Amino acid sequence: MGQGKTRPAATPDQAMYAMDRMIATAHFGQQDIARALGLNATDLTCLGFLIEASLAGESLVAGDLAERARLTTGAVTGVVNRLEKAGYVRRLPDPRDRRRVHVVMEDGAQARILEVYGPVYERIGALFADYDAAELAVLTDWFTRARTLFQEALETLREDLDSSR
Repeated sequence: MGQGKTRPAATPDQAMYAMDRMIATAHFGQQDIARALGLNATDLTCLGFLIEASLAGESLVAGDLAERARLTTGAVTGVVNRLEKAGYVRRLPDPRDRRRVHVVMEDGAQARILEVYGPVYERIGALFADYDAAELAVLTDWFTRARTLFQEALETLREDLDSSR
């Protein structure tokens, strides 16, 4: 166990309850963070996809962003307009296909975002410091596998909803 601490025992039901509470807190927290950045929650989600691509050395075209965010291309145009107006992104025409537009992060945008997210990440980082490498590996495995299972369940739900229309 990390740092010589004893972990309390928990049941799957207690873990499920704790997870549900964390998800609810994160959901409302995202709305607060979005507001602090001058955005709405959908814009912040899209900004997250753009940051992820930027950190991977990639850029997304508007259609890629629409697909990841599960939005129409028209809705993504509105998102990109707002993100551009707020100074977080810029559009770059694709040199090979003038119909395609890449959406890239503006210089300094990530620093502005980290001003808001920084205190949250610092607290979570301090919490992770309470765990040893083996425990962090379990947590990482659980988060990764839970995300996959959650995505699969949501895809099934969406399919069921689409077929009932």
